[in-house]
Amino acid sequence: MRRTRFGCLTSKTARAVWQGLFWGLTLLLGLAPPSAPAWGIRLKDIAAFKGVRPNQLIGNGLVVGLNGTGDGTNVDFNTQELANFLMQLGINASRDKLKVKNIAAVAVTAVLPPFARVGSRIDVLVSSLGDAKSLQGGTLLLTPLKGVDGQVYALAQGPVSVGGFTAGGAAGGGVTKNHPTVGRIANGATVEREIPFDLAGKEEFTLSLRDADFTTSQRIVKAINHHLRGSFAHSRDGGTVTIKLPPEYRERAVSLLASLENLEITPDTAAKVVIDERNGTVVMGANVRLSTVAIAHGNLMVQIKERPRVSQPLPFSQGETTVVPDTAVTVKEGENRLMVLPEGVSIGQVVQALNAIGVTPRDLIAILQAIKAAGALQAELEII
Repeated sequence: MRRTRFGCLTSKTARAVWQGLFWGLTLLLGLAPPSAPAWGIRLKDIAAFKGVRPNQLIGNGLVVGLNGTGDGTNVDFNTQELANFLMQLGINASRDKLKVKNIAAVAVTAVLPPFARVGSRIDVLVSSLGDAKSLQGGTLLLTPLKGVDGQVYALAQGPVSVGGFTAGGAAGGGVTKNHPTVGRIANGATVEREIPFDLAGKEEFTLSLRDADFTTSQRIVKAINHHLRGSFAHSRDGGTVTIKLPPEYRERAVSLLASLENLEITPDTAAKVVIDERNGTVVMGANVRLSTVAIAHGNLMVQIKERPRVSQPLPFSQGETTVVPDTAVTVKEGENRLMVLPEGVSIGQVVQALNAIGVTPRDLIAILQAIKAAGALQAELEII
């Protein structure tokens, strides 16, 4: 056996030991190998190809089999629709004599996904149109679903699944859980007509960004051209990118679109602060910056307590016992210091600084509006 400076270890084993020591010291000293570049977002998550989109369908129908929780007699279109349905079955019934509580007029909606073929199944949403109390246990009768062009694209029918219930007594009291007047039918509609969209023969595709941005549009163009090794993509505007089909993909358009939609893009967004004053919600993007500004927010609290006191007359004074109001008013103002935020601070520093002076979300709304009015908020302020 060949001896080395490690005693009876072979040169091969010694080399392995040295490599282990090297990488151990590297990790301890923070000299790890260079990290991988920052990952982006798939193209399919920020944009969509023009024409590849869902379509809305709607229809009106009847839900039957309800246990007395259907529409009342005040819903005229309910009895008219039931009379029309019975007439289709060969039963001539007068709408004036139809007084049933086990049916409900409903609106039926569905979403027809792109490339849906005849015979495929889609989910439907059933919503009460009248004053029905619950759709629990009901069955939707055959209902045609139409598009905006008036054509029938699907037929819906089946038992309605309601994620709630309602129960009550004869005296009028009751318990209701969730929303029993809206239900779903999983795979409750069958597609009867297809929306034409053929990829064959297309020489150009249009990509529509969900959030228009010129920088993001240019990054998409560069990524596509780099992937195709040519100048095939062009930015029409901040929200549209046109892609010419390379000759080698004339018969393989689906393969091209599949490879493009998985490209990783780093989108760019404008700095924006969104405020909802109704519930005190504030959402700020990561690239929100402030110019140098000083902030002092005074919190004034006024508390009024009303405590009625009973005033007893002195003995033998022929007085009467009366109730005398005792009002206590307390005014308290927070002692907050003036805080200076330097120029270019990030959103994390802004939140940390504002929390330091004890602001609430509603206080933050007033502060941000004041900072924007002072011209120190370098972001769009949107109030919803």
